[in-house]
Amino acid sequence: MENFLHPKNMGKIENADGIGKVGNPVCGDIMYVYIKVGKKKVKGKQVEYIKDIKFQTLGCTAAIATSSMITQLAKNKTLGEAEKITREDVAENLKGLPPIKMHCSNLAADALKLAIKDYKNKSKQT
Repeated sequence: MENFLHPKNMGKIENADGIGKVGNPVCGDIMYVYIKVGKKKVKGKQVEYIKDIKFQTLGCTAAIATSSMITQLAKNKTLGEAEKITREDVAENLKGLPPIKMHCSNLAADALKLAIKDYKNKSKQT
């Protein structure tokens, strides 16, 4: 409930490096995840990481809570680490979700992966 009542990282990033949009036509949830990517050294190697991340969600309590949680789990992670965040990670960090709401954690994880994919596609073009 905390992540629904007081969501973290809610909003839009203007000029985002990557945007992921997902929706579920059955329940009507729509999520956008926006990322800004930075570079840092990890073990002497330059890597890309999620410097900033925000979300906009139109949906139920669980959709908002999972959106908030995915941003908290992904912020400051390398792109590789962020891509490995699963729906189970989201649900576990929220201390569980009712089975009927697990699809919300799927949406949040999918939106993050799409934002990273969007960033990578844009990076190839420049």
